[in-house]
Amino acid sequence: MGYSPRKRASRVVPRVTTWPEIKADKPKLLGFAGFKAGMTHTFLIDWRKTSTTAGREVFAPATVLEVPPMKVVGVRLYGQTVYGLKILGEVWSSRVDKTLARRFPVSKEYETESRLPVLRKIQPSEVRVMMCTQPHLVSGIPSKVPDIMEVKVGGGKVEDQVEYAISLLGKDVTIRDFISEGKLVDVISVSRGKGFQGVIKRWGVKRLPHKSRKHVRAIACAGPKRPGYVRPTVPQGGQTGFHTRTELNKRVIKIGDSGEEVNPAGGFPHYGVITNPYIIVSGSVPGPPNRVIRLREAIRPKEQIDSVQVVYISTSSKQGA
Repeated sequence: MGYSPRKRASRVVPRVTTWPEIKADKPKLLGFAGFKAGMTHTFLIDWRKTSTTAGREVFAPATVLEVPPMKVVGVRLYGQTVYGLKILGEVWSSRVDKTLARRFPVSKEYETESRLPVLRKIQPSEVRVMMCTQPHLVSGIPSKVPDIMEVKVGGGKVEDQVEYAISLLGKDVTIRDFISEGKLVDVISVSRGKGFQGVIKRWGVKRLPHKSRKHVRAIACAGPKRPGYVRPTVPQGGQTGFHTRTELNKRVIKIGDSGEEVNPAGGFPHYGVITNPYIIVSGSVPGPPNRVIRLREAIRPKEQIDSVQVVYISTSSKQGA
């Protein structure tokens, strides 16, 4: 029931509803976004001190994400009220690419510099920047229209956060501005959609005996006579997949600038080759190839390390040949 109701996500790009509170001397971005390319396997030195294979070379599955630079197109300041966060002021960059104008048109008469003095006078409780992806830089993404998302600025004083956000306005930020190798990130994405599925595939219930009446891939009883309705705790068929899911504490194994280091022979299935900076995170990531993956500073971090010693990254063909 922790993942109910199992309904379709409202949009492909997930929303981040909770941001961590970090302790840092200087402001920094708490999120980023990339595109899922596919999975591979690596051999690395086990960093877990309490593991039976600590310090030894181990096999580890990993996911490769292509992370081209993101552009900061706006700054938004929030104030805390009894009804939650309320927008106190915002400013957008007048230097908008043609691709972004298809998603969010900005008037040619809009002047960014004239609105900055008003923005600096506001005393916010939270600072966020509006960032957009740049899919036109990625060869494996058919869509060229960018996606806009909010990313919180954390660390330092609020006044420093405002100046830091304004300094990024209209500029590109890279994955290294957000995270470094060995750190932990939370992965938020929309899982692979599977349409309408029955109760066994959707909830994992047991098949009925073969002598059951009419069907066996169903539940035996939908509930008691009273109350006169089916409770939400009863497993039923319905939408499966295409759900927003968050996976915590994914280790950043490697950050690279050249896709030739990880491109398998023949490219990643249903994606192609990586031509931009990339990161490799441990384990799997929800969603199919090409899906937008949002990365967030770990909200419940575990053991932090400086780097991961990678011995081998597989570049063999993933086509099944």
